[in-house]
Amino acid sequence: MNKNHPFRQSMVNKAVSVILGTVVALPAIAQSDEPIEVIEVSGLRSSLAEAASIKRESIGVVDAISAEDIGKFPDTNLAESLQRITGVSISRTNGEGNEITVRGFGGGNNMITLNGRMMPAAQTYGGGSGADGTTRGGSTRAFDFANLASEGIRGVEVYKTSKASIATGGIGATVNIKTARPLSMPGFRSTVGVKAVHDTTNRAGSDVTPELSGLMSWTDDDAKFGVSLTGSVQERHSGYVGATVNDWNIGTWGDPNDPDTLFNNSGDIYENAPEIGQLYARPNDIRYAFSDTERTRTNAQLTMQYAASDNLVATVDYLFAENDIQEHRGEITNWVQNGSNVTSVIFDDGAIATPIYIAESYPGTVDEGYEQQWREQTNTLNSVGFNLEYFASDNLLLSLDAHNSKMESLPSGPSDNAATGEIAVGIGAPTVTSREWWYDSELPTYLNVYDDSTRGNDNGILDADDVGSSILRFRHASQETEISQLKLDGKWMFDNGELDFGVETRAMEMTARQTAGDNMTLGNWGIANPGEFSDGLLQPIDIGGLFDDFDTGKSQGIGFIADPIALAREGIALYPSDANFFGVSNIFSSNDVVEEDTMAAYFQVAMSGEIGGMRANFLAGVRYEQTDVTSTSLVTPPSYLIWENNNDFSLFTDPNTDTIPLSVEADYDHLLPSFDFDIMLTDEIKARFSYSKTIARAGYGDLRVSPSGFGTSGSTLNGARPTASSSNPTLLPLESDNFDVSTEWYFDENSYASVGFFEKRVANFIGTGQEDRTFFGILDQTNGPRALAAADALNERGFAVDDTSLFAMMVLLEHPEAFPNGADDYTGSAEQLLQLGETPGWDIVPEEGDPEMVFRTSLPQNNREAKLYGAELAVQHFFGETGFGVQANYTLVRGDIGFDNNGSPDDSQFALTGLSDTANLVFIYDKDGLTARVAYNWRDKYLNRINYRGSNNPTYVENYAQIDANVSYAINEQLTVFVEGINLTGEDRREHGRTENQLWYLEDLGARYQVGARYNF
Repeated sequence: MNKNHPFRQSMVNKAVSVILGTVVALPAIAQSDEPIEVIEVSGLRSSLAEAASIKRESIGVVDAISAEDIGKFPDTNLAESLQRITGVSISRTNGEGNEITVRGFGGGNNMITLNGRMMPAAQTYGGGSGADGTTRGGSTRAFDFANLASEGIRGVEVYKTSKASIATGGIGATVNIKTARPLSMPGFRSTVGVKAVHDTTNRAGSDVTPELSGLMSWTDDDAKFGVSLTGSVQERHSGYVGATVNDWNIGTWGDPNDPDTLFNNSGDIYENAPEIGQLYARPNDIRYAFSDTERTRTNAQLTMQYAASDNLVATVDYLFAENDIQEHRGEITNWVQNGSNVTSVIFDDGAIATPIYIAESYPGTVDEGYEQQWREQTNTLNSVGFNLEYFASDNLLLSLDAHNSKMESLPSGPSDNAATGEIAVGIGAPTVTSREWWYDSELPTYLNVYDDSTRGNDNGILDADDVGSSILRFRHASQETEISQLKLDGKWMFDNGELDFGVETRAMEMTARQTAGDNMTLGNWGIANPGEFSDGLLQPIDIGGLFDDFDTGKSQGIGFIADPIALAREGIALYPSDANFFGVSNIFSSNDVVEEDTMAAYFQVAMSGEIGGMRANFLAGVRYEQTDVTSTSLVTPPSYLIWENNNDFSLFTDPNTDTIPLSVEADYDHLLPSFDFDIMLTDEIKARFSYSKTIARAGYGDLRVSPSGFGTSGSTLNGARPTASSSNPTLLPLESDNFDVSTEWYFDENSYASVGFFEKRVANFIGTGQEDRTFFGILDQTNGPRALAAADALNERGFAVDDTSLFAMMVLLEHPEAFPNGADDYTGSAEQLLQLGETPGWDIVPEEGDPEMVFRTSLPQNNREAKLYGAELAVQHFFGETGFGVQANYTLVRGDIGFDNNGSPDDSQFALTGLSDTANLVFIYDKDGLTARVAYNWRDKYLNRINYRGSNNPTYVENYAQIDANVSYAINEQLTVFVEGINLTGEDRREHGRTENQLWYLEDLGARYQVGARYNF
């Protein structure tokens, strides 16, 4: 489809070509005033041709994706489009791309800009409960691409090498999302699109959901004033069935002091037992789960431009994006126990011995859990900006750009107080007499024996009358990030080159709040009252029968489903408490604000010419940035540790204590040079070399102030070290020296092959360090005058001084009413030690005169370095005028920062998450109005989490391959119809721990189909 329109190459057009151009290249602005015909070609081939042109003409390594037509991006999800670029991989939530990893660096280490403006990030979900691997607290800098619809996007540019003019923060890459501007589309243009979406994973929602989008762009006859408006509303109903293990406890076989002792039982129950000293694992449980999700995404953007003269263009724009998510999730949970209940364990042959079979038998009955969860979250982005472009002369362009953008990720569930992100109602049936588990398949399985004759309704059937309540939990997590940015840039153009310079000020404020979990005890963990819920509230559900791709073996897979909100309200009515409210309290366990104020200045020079008769481009620049950080946390200071017995301590906080602000200030600056060089070795072959220094700031969670985890395993007099944990607002950004070399062969029109190599030498990686600190004036009763007096009394009477005897003597000396002879009444007998340790009210608390307690505090520190390197290979080719084409690429990434699966579970490790190889293969047809594409994307296994849960475990996402396809046909110049299929083979997601038998998370996913039409006016 071709459209022709002439325009005069006036100064306005010069400005527009610079302002709206997609290529970061040397200026080539003609000085002629003669009319020039611009031919606009739409379609997939033109999109790929434009991307190839950007790649070829850019200085540095830049890859791009361009819209196929007004309102038509190659994929419905931006992240899923980006995954087709070499070096870019994505992570998915509920089968949809949301974050990107570039050259081994995850979302928080990549900078996302919108029309060159830094965008805020905020992601919380599920109250930050940590359940099932999808819930999140507010600590990320990673931009969630799932919040943006692709229909309003003109193009996306991925800068893999940095420049002085580009905003800092992206060690992996800087990704610039570009939206349409009206003056770049003179006249009237509009399009309306409709889609019907069918998600095969949907179970509870509508089988077909609508999507509606539209784009309108208008300019006056002189193309001096223009307005564009885009909007979309997209609804998706989806779900999944899956499995999870809550935790894998790692211990050392044969260590009697191992807190993770697997089974306290006789050795004859073990088969293929680990060797003495070998690491081994114990699962907490196996959980089958279903999830039903409804998502409504609304996007709108208004842009107005005015060319006040041939030299001046003003732009005002506003972007709104909202993503509303509601999820109902339910589980079947069967917990693994310890002790004499265990009757058999078989281990595998792995380096970390993992049970592949466990059997238990109970003297009575235990419960099977059916927790019901409701999650509700609304993510909202508001961005308003102003831009002024002024040609001060034929050679000097000045630009002023300002914007304020705010991203909010707020829970929106029902509550009498602050909104809830998750409502979790614990229910279960205490009717299980024995269990077996098998962990040697992709999906672990189980077999229960039920008996409802004693704690059920005695009808021999597992039904709703066997089910009662346990614990009700309400959770809240929110994150709000706001950025205000002002930039003044200049571009001086001269023969064969240009000089760019500018200054910038940027203010960022991030606020994150979370509750620890407002728990209400209903029937408690033992399920006190089976059959207590009203008739019809609970319905049976065959979760095992929902699995399509996995064998559930002997698992019964029968659970229960209920409206979590109605279930919670009925539970509160059954167990009224003093609180007597529905939802979370107004007291936050964490309430943190991180502020960053940045000033920057840069200049860079670009020149073109010839070397030995070969065309060459050169760009060099430097950027200076200075950042002030202020981190503030509102905390309720703990009062002291209560010494309850030998090595038993509990933290006490006076309920009348007011919250206080803790604040830490820090600052840092960076000088960031960059250099790019390319040369045309022949008319078809271009070689490149680039060097740059880039930074990526620490995650917000690491920059908070609030300390936590206060405790001790004994008295400091006897050598125990009290421990605590803290974040570290003084952390410096990661620094990377980046090297790129590449060669590109443009062997045909719109066709090329390229090979590139990169290396990143990264300093200031964040590991874990320790410092000795005091907090809030907490005193140490275990090493004060009373403790010293008790130790002297023990020594004088010939008793060893350990935590048991020291505690006992201190208690004895504090209670002369019970021991009138003082220390002489101490015998050290087991009976006396039991009396002194267990008598209510005989705990020891600090008093004036005790020293401050010194805590060995674990905190993040810049104490690691690493090197990453890799290669990128890509080819794109169209076979003449046949309409057929192909794209293929492969990215190899390596680094010296992997996780040691055999490492001690007591030690945290340093490793980089997200590192993996990726590949794409795309077959294309585009001719005579018919466009078709079949795309294969593969990502190798990658490390997703480190130091996870209680045993500092890793989690690995297993390799994943997905096939997508779309076909469209232009019936005429206005009307196009299309059909799309995403994840056609129903690829599933699985995540495991130190070995593949240690399942963490599994999702049985499916295909998604879309059919629709688009009409251009």
